[in-house]
Amino acid sequence: MFGDMMGMMNKLKETQKKVEETKERLNYVLVDEQSTDGKLKITLTANRSIKSITIDDELLQDKEMLEDYLIMTINKAIEKATNVNETELAAVAKDGMPDIPGLDMFK
Repeated sequence: MFGDMMGMMNKLKETQKKVEETKERLNYVLVDEQSTDGKLKITLTANRSIKSITIDDELLQDKEMLEDYLIMTINKAIEKATNVNETELAAVAKDGMPDIPGLDMFK
């Protein structure tokens, strides 16, 4: 019993390390999003840090339109990055969970 408990603790520590490594790696996974007409392009990391924004000159002429484009496109980019982030972290967590009878959270 005690050996099993130590094995589970070691597996949890290993999983925690892998989760931290995955979080760090996600700083380098880039997610691209653009408006439907391509006038605004945004790149951010899977950890949701904006890396670049490209704005068509036409949008610079209309402040309200630019604001609308930014809100819509940034929100879509954040949603996409969040999906990548959650999928990657869930995969690492699921892979590293010890086999505890009755505990099937990730199945």
